[in-house]
Amino acid sequence: MSEPSASSSATAVGSGALALAWTRKRLPLQVLRSAAGHYIGTQDDEGPVSRESVEYFPNHLAAQRALDTHAWTQRAHP
Repeated sequence: MSEPSASSSATAVGSGALALAWTRKRLPLQVLRSAAGHYIGTQDDEGPVSRESVEYFPNHLAAQRALDTHAWTQRAHP
């Protein structure tokens, strides 16, 4: 089974604080992927909106575990 890309990531309970503050969109937190690694963020129909986590994770599973257990740090600024 291959790792999900940003367009097929798992959704978790909660919404992105930065997405809400900067775009006024209440978007679900998800595991997303960029060239830098996996991170917790938000996306809409047009693509990624915010990177919410300070951390980058080595793989999708590690990021999903962090999201599920609230073991990640919220970024203060976009």
